[in-house]
Amino acid sequence: MLSGEAPIKIMTTHQTSRLKTFVGGIHPEDDGKHLTREKSEVTAVVPKTAYLLMGQHIGAPCKPLVKKGDIVKKGQMVGESQGFVSAHVHASISGKVMDVVPWPHPITGAKSPAVIIEKTEEDSWFDDGEQPVAFEALSSDDIRRRIQAAGIVGLGGATFPTHVKFTPPKDKTIDTVVVNGAECEPYLTCDYRLMMDKPHEIIQGLKLVLKCLGCKQAHIGIEANKEDVYNLFKDILLNDPQIKIDLVEVKYPQGAEHQLIKALLNREFKPTQLPLEVGAMVINVGTAFAIYEAVKFKRPLIQRIVTVTGDGVDNPRNFLVRLGTPIKQLLDEAKVSPNISKVIFGGPMMGIAQGKIDTAVTIKGTGGILVQKGAQQWESHACIRCGRCIDSCPYGLNPSELSIICEAKEFSLAKESGAMECKECGCCSYICPAKRPIVHLIKFAKGEIVKQKAK
Repeated sequence: MLSGEAPIKIMTTHQTSRLKTFVGGIHPEDDGKHLTREKSEVTAVVPKTAYLLMGQHIGAPCKPLVKKGDIVKKGQMVGESQGFVSAHVHASISGKVMDVVPWPHPITGAKSPAVIIEKTEEDSWFDDGEQPVAFEALSSDDIRRRIQAAGIVGLGGATFPTHVKFTPPKDKTIDTVVVNGAECEPYLTCDYRLMMDKPHEIIQGLKLVLKCLGCKQAHIGIEANKEDVYNLFKDILLNDPQIKIDLVEVKYPQGAEHQLIKALLNREFKPTQLPLEVGAMVINVGTAFAIYEAVKFKRPLIQRIVTVTGDGVDNPRNFLVRLGTPIKQLLDEAKVSPNISKVIFGGPMMGIAQGKIDTAVTIKGTGGILVQKGAQQWESHACIRCGRCIDSCPYGLNPSELSIICEAKEFSLAKESGAMECKECGCCSYICPAKRPIVHLIKFAKGEIVKQKAK
């Protein structure tokens, strides 16, 4: 959670706005974006050693295709997807494979195989990833195959393999693509900079998505604190009837699938359902850009923009980072302070604090690294029944009641009360005056419910 006692706004059902939005949610008054908002991407130093996890996505981990001593080039596939829900992994640097060993995942903490590559002086592509290739006449299947070959996953943080997402069941029809340009997570500006610096490429990627899915229309949602992005895209799309762009209210979690679809399309579906149930599909702007590069250049996903920010670094920046780069290197480039207290993978609302930074490395889902000097410590107390968490929950749950049930380890009752519908956005924990670890309790219960189901 965010440190300090920053004032907040709780968005309730009684509030109205000229901007498109949803019921519930919160908005920290100081979202920290000013630290990196006006800083265009800077290419991070190519790491001397890249640690490429074989499980950078939702689904089955990849099978390593290389062994110790092999020589690889940038863009070469080093991990082959296993099963339908999986995504290839490619070398982010040219060099020598030093080992293939278990390595801790920065989000889950679980160890999975990682290909460790030591850089050589050469930094050339395995296949020419700099020259554009003909793509205008590609079929939808051709586009999907290039996306799969590039190992693209959802870059908004979910990391679901994109080619799988673009293969909906035959009984489901997708009529609208929704593009998430909200970037509602505090402190992060990687999507903002991408939209400001690469708008034409994002739009071209979106048009490839529409062709791949056979859709006729798309909606782009931009939060109102990014009006410069809105005006930029509006001018580019002035005479394009296929793509509509809308300003949405500045509110967390505006960029979540359910909330963005509600705001832009006024379609609702259960928290346990997917957007395809209402004929929609959501992609992040970073994913659209990666699709453009994969289809036009046959360029695999080996790098992305990462916001390194917070009061624990003297030079917060938006870095273009090779995947597998050690976090310690990025912290050094951002001039980390010597007395930091917390490093978070992602933003303050849904990010994961790191126990160790010497083993943490960037993966496809890494959009930000938040570094704090004075992370607040507090003591949890009993629920005071204020109801603020209920007002803020964007999924209409009763977080206070759920937290009490989960704390009592009444897992069957927790399931009946909607624990599995919780998306762990953190609104409830953030605004709780009793400082109850509501999300942690619900997350623990969800894990136990899954274990019981498996048995």
